Amino acid sequence: MSSNDYVTKPLDSDASGKTAKPKTNVRWRMFVVLLLVGTLSYIDRISLSIGMPLISKEFSLSPEIQGVLLSCFFWTYAAFQVPAGMMADRKGPRWLLTIAVSLWSVFQLFTGLAANLVMMIAARMGLGAAEAAQYPSGGKLSALWLPEKDRARGAVLMDSSSTLGAAVGSLIVAGLITLLGGWRESFIAVAIVTAAAGFVVHKYIRDTPREHPKADETEVAYIEAAHAEEDAKDGALTTSKRSSIGFLRFKTFWFMGIGFLSANMLFYGLLTFGPLYLFQERGLDIKGLAGASFAIYFAGFVGENVAGWIAQKWRRSGARANLVMRTLLGISALIATAAIFCVAFVQDATVAIILLGVTLFFLRFLGLYWSLPGTLTVRSRAGVLGGMMNLFSNVGGIAIPIVIGLIVGATGSYFIGLMVFAGCGLSYLICSLCINYEKKLPLA
Repeated sequence: MSSNDYVTKPLDSDASGKTAKPKTNVRWRMFVVLLLVGTLSYIDRISLSIGMPLISKEFSLSPEIQGVLLSCFFWTYAAFQVPAGMMADRKGPRWLLTIAVSLWSVFQLFTGLAANLVMMIAARMGLGAAEAAQYPSGGKLSALWLPEKDRARGAVLMDSSSTLGAAVGSLIVAGLITLLGGWRESFIAVAIVTAAAGFVVHKYIRDTPREHPKADETEVAYIEAAHAEEDAKDGALTTSKRSSIGFLRFKTFWFMGIGFLSANMLFYGLLTFGPLYLFQERGLDIKGLAGASFAIYFAGFVGENVAGWIAQKWRRSGARANLVMRTLLGISALIATAAIFCVAFVQDATVAIILLGVTLFFLRFLGLYWSLPGTLTVRSRAGVLGGMMNLFSNVGGIAIPIVIGLIVGATGSYFIGLMVFAGCGLSYLICSLCINYEKKLPLA
């Protein structure tokens, strides 16, 4: 069965006539697998930021070159987003994600073995290309496995791997550096662990509910009936074969893309230069840096899952998508922007760390955006729409480390960089309030 084929069956009912609930919860367990795999991917990513004080010393890197090194991952990561989304739509996410995870463990190993800056840049670009399939595949699986009202929770469960990986990775990488005696050894150890994740993905992920051996008929019928109801509302959209370039004609697409870009410029800025900021500007050592980074990023993990839980409960109560999404994302952007702005003006390091934690807690409501590929278009185009949305995000990922590196190199301070982050937060606020979360993007 292909990823676009569905067998619609009525839901089982109990004696009272009410729809029976699924007996298995394979769909949620599968998203826990995506959470764990995504966590490994962000441990790979954060390792460079945590090790950067040592790497920059070994290779004699200026702030400007550090920015280039932190940015180069996103060069290929952005370039492969749309192709990865197209592959997820055409071939299915299972094999794509299996191959991707296996490859990114190899490039993490190459990063640890790099003898010079050029080799490290090449390894990070390879890592970016390999990891590009992660989120388009996850967005596709959300469309294939979850009813529309559950996608917000599924999206943040998948996407919160970014902050969980950054939080746990901060402790793991710093601990491995201390235990093994160097940044190279820590990178190699992380690569070995990541290599096993490809097997887990292949064993547990399936492209459709009916293909999964552990999903019982009640759960499969529950998902298929929800999809049939959704298809009936979509009408002609479900059979559209037009090019996905048609998305570009709609304001909602541009607000979605620019909003996601803005939010992730703030997030990637903190992910790449946050540890260096705490090390250089706030005077933390490697151990202090690990503890502070864990607290900040774990706050983001908690915030993202709180947002998903609220969104799911609110939507299931009958609230309209525009009310739920605009309220949650508006609060997210407003508080995150205010908190990062205040970081620039506080003197105490502890207060700065608390404000950064508040920033991440509310900023990571942005994970709700990952419910949009499965909601704003038909399932057959969810992968490519997710890839296009994430392309916007990672154009920001390319730019922000270079911009901050240039600012720090020119001024010797992070103040202007923090103001740039606040500006990103304002853009995230405006775009999130302008998206129509209730109207699909037709391809015709």
